Amino acid sequence: MSRLLLRAFLGPFAVTLPVALFILDMQFLWVYADDLIGKGLDLWVVFKLMVFASARLVNLALPLAVLVASIMAMGNLAERSELTAMKASGMSFLRILRPLVLCMAVICSGALWFSNTGWPAANMRFRALLYSVTKQKPALNIREGVFYNGIDGFSIRVGTKHPDGSLDDVLIHDHRDPKGRSVLVVHAQHGQMAQRDGALVVELEDGVSYEEHQETLSRKKERVHPHIHSRFGKQTLRIPLHSLDFSMANEDLFRRSYERMNLSELDHHSDSLRQSLVQERQDLVGYGRRNLERLADTTGWYANAAVTPQAAPLSPWHTALSPVSRGRSFDKAKEAARNHIRSLENAISNMEGKRLRQHRHDIEWHRKYILALGCMVLFLVGSSLGALVGRGGLGVPTLLALGMFLLYYSLSMLGEQLVKVGTLTPWSGMWLSTLTLLPIALLLLWSTTQERRWIPRWGSS
Repeated sequence: MSRLLLRAFLGPFAVTLPVALFILDMQFLWVYADDLIGKGLDLWVVFKLMVFASARLVNLALPLAVLVASIMAMGNLAERSELTAMKASGMSFLRILRPLVLCMAVICSGALWFSNTGWPAANMRFRALLYSVTKQKPALNIREGVFYNGIDGFSIRVGTKHPDGSLDDVLIHDHRDPKGRSVLVVHAQHGQMAQRDGALVVELEDGVSYEEHQETLSRKKERVHPHIHSRFGKQTLRIPLHSLDFSMANEDLFRRSYERMNLSELDHHSDSLRQSLVQERQDLVGYGRRNLERLADTTGWYANAAVTPQAAPLSPWHTALSPVSRGRSFDKAKEAARNHIRSLENAISNMEGKRLRQHRHDIEWHRKYILALGCMVLFLVGSSLGALVGRGGLGVPTLLALGMFLLYYSLSMLGEQLVKVGTLTPWSGMWLSTLTLLPIALLLLWSTTQERRWIPRWGSS
């Protein structure tokens, strides 16, 4: 019986997981298509980018695969009356699910291990590789009548490109001098381009070159611009293409982000931010008390002046001042109050930023456990739905799985966004979807165990 159940579950699971990853990868390609097309990337670079992207999408593909596989497994068993035969032999539904629950415990343990070790490494490498790809310059693609500026220090324009590779009306600007003291412009009637040994070799015919140099040792008013004008019948230019080579960004630049941390690192950084917030609150309270005592007389005078400006009482040292000195003291007091307000606003803004960073770390901490426990909850939902509906195949199970997964995913995104804006705590927001589906899973499991078929069999009258 255990082999039958495992085959019924692991078969659809082994098919659904790669399919879900493939669909999500296609969505990733659609989003970043503009950053990948036209840059002459090596296939190995694109393959690594897809592998790292797939690792990051496991948190979506794995729950969907578990849900679809569990509905299909129990639906197929119920449709072939094998589930009815097991119950007729005296086995309860919970006893039937025991091998699959043990299998899911192994899958959930692997998911937790992956989210704590493989996920951070994949995120770090994915971010570094994606940054490198987006910063990569487009591959050499010179179009007619348009200046091509993809090569550092050069601007190339071609009037006409012929099918045999020959060119007409070639214009090249060489401005590699960073200080702008030398400018070279080459214009040729005909030419030929080819890439050899990491360089662009341009063979020009019937052209003219203009070269200007600016003197730097003389005074500005006395500077002249020596100009060299020459004609040529044939000339060969060798333009280096090292600026078009793919360069990998340093992964250490992405190592400290919360998405690249494991559970212990997330807990450490979240605790550090929490302690920093407590200390800043204490410092802010102390700062406010000190400055409140310092400005007590001034604020008291302004409070009375706001109510009765003519009868506002003045302290003794105010009355001893001349009207001009008194006005200056009030101006200084107002400026000091404004400075204190700005200082308080900056401190509060800094604390708010740290609080949001702490929430981001807490979100990632909870997400690792949600991947494991959420799969178990979805398995209970899917297995109970499959047994209650009693239909196998790809049609009905897939439709039910997509409906439940959309509910799970929508609640997950809603809870995460509420945490990011500060409406919910990280614990309540991140576990919103799992805690919502858990009563549904228990109700479906109880209905299946007690044979309370409040969901009619698909296609039954």
